[in-house]
Formats: sequence, C-alpha cells, structure tokens
Amino acid sequence: QVQLVESGGGLVQAGGSLRLSCAASGRTFRWYAMAWFRQAPGKEREFVAAIFWSGGGIVYADSVKGRFTLSRDNARNTVYLQMNTLKPEDTAVYYCASGSSPSRWKVDYDYWGQGTQVTVSS
Repeated sequence: QVQLVESGGGLVQAGGSLRLSCAASGRTFRWYAMAWFRQAPGKEREFVAAIFWSGGGIVYADSVKGRFTLSRDNARNTVYLQMNTLKPEDTAVYYCASGSSPSRWKVDYDYWGQGTQVTVSS
C-alpha cells in the first residue's frame, strides 16, 4: 500500500554534503518505521539509519554516526537523510524502505524505493 520514491542523489566531492529525500505515497502509518539502506557495487545492501514516523526510535549505523542525520516531515510524507562530511566509501545506491520497526535488517522491511545514486569523488 506504500510507494516510496527517492531523490537527491548526485556527484559530490569528499567532505561535501548532500540531502536525500524519500517521498511516500499511499497510506502511511505513524507507527511504521522508515529507513535508509545503501548498496555499493559487489557489496551487500547495508543499513544506514531508521526512524519511526513519530520521530522516535532513531538508529544509525556506526559508519555514519555524527555525519548523517535522519529526519522526517509528516506533513509532506517525506523522510530525509542529510549527509555531511561525505567520504568516497559512502558511494552507493541509497534506498529508502518502510517496515514495522526501525530494524537494522533489510528482511524486516516490506516496501522499498527504486534507489538513488550517490557518488563521492576524492
């Protein structure tokens, strides 16, 4: 019942910033969680951050703590990932997902966006 569309990816220099957006359509439940995952070529899709629509339960991967900030705008049915101090190793396709709780595991999410490419040059 939920469709997710990511946007905001692009090419940035190391140390730069980028903000990703994930717009949700269909019925969104306030008790549901939204998350960001990323996948680099030849790598497994890995957890980045997650949050409840209510704003609680925020979880970050260790690799992005202190650099990335997850937020949401309930009025716009949109979640954001503000990425600062970007590193080349952040290069990946970033996906948003919706599930019942802010889990670190991709199997716990029911809906996924198409992904948006983030490339960080050095």
